Amino acid sequence: MTDKLKMAELTSEEARQYLTNDAVILLPMGSLEDQGTHAPMGDYLAAERVALDMAQAARDMGVATFVAPVIPFGGKDYFESSLGGMSIRTTTLVALLDDMIGQLHRHGLTKIMFVNGHGGNVPAITEVALRWRQKADMIIPSIYLWQVGYELLKEILGPEQAAQSSGHGGDPLTSVGLHYYPEILRPDLMQPAPKGRMFKGLDVAGFAAVKYDGARIQIPIEAIETAPHGVWGGDPKLSCAETGKALTQRLVAIGAGLIRDHVAKGFAE
Repeated sequence: MTDKLKMAELTSEEARQYLTNDAVILLPMGSLEDQGTHAPMGDYLAAERVALDMAQAARDMGVATFVAPVIPFGGKDYFESSLGGMSIRTTTLVALLDDMIGQLHRHGLTKIMFVNGHGGNVPAITEVALRWRQKADMIIPSIYLWQVGYELLKEILGPEQAAQSSGHGGDPLTSVGLHYYPEILRPDLMQPAPKGRMFKGLDVAGFAAVKYDGARIQIPIEAIETAPHGVWGGDPKLSCAETGKALTQRLVAIGAGLIRDHVAKGFAE
């Protein structure tokens, strides 16, 4: 087996040798948006790093696993207001994912898993995964890294500390970034999460949400109106590389185990 994990680095002859029907393909995805004044906008950088570590861990378990080129542009949501951010329509993302899976399927590569780092990608992933289940009886799971990460942080830090650090622009992404690529983070630029934000006379309850009479109501607020510095909920100053290391180890173990136990077996009972 080649040491190469990235499909893009394989030569065409290596592809013919190693991309067999037994190979598992990971599709990392993320976004390019405001992650806080201190963090790189491309959270896809973290999604790709986690995917590569998952692939290596799965290889160590005996499963031939490769990582497809990362998709850096997330599905459009309230973060389109981010200066320098780039997003694509959900219909465009659906078409892109559908084409990618269609090409893999053509060559018998049907053991696929999404490694997702952006909430705006979830609708497109859901639509495409259901389509290929109905079309070719393929089961394509998706690990939404930060959704899983929020729960893991409660185990790693304890519920109280996790509640203080968890949020957009805080944990899990800032700690993961401090673990993987501390050289491109700017802790000196950290800003706290805003408090008491109002929109049209209503209390802001988070991204695209307000509170009315104790209820959380969805409303089309852009991110810059909710969190002008990209931070909501958690305090990024509580993030650290040690937390990022512990979190990514758990994410990688979960992903690699899923690959070994189910994805590589085509989810056969």
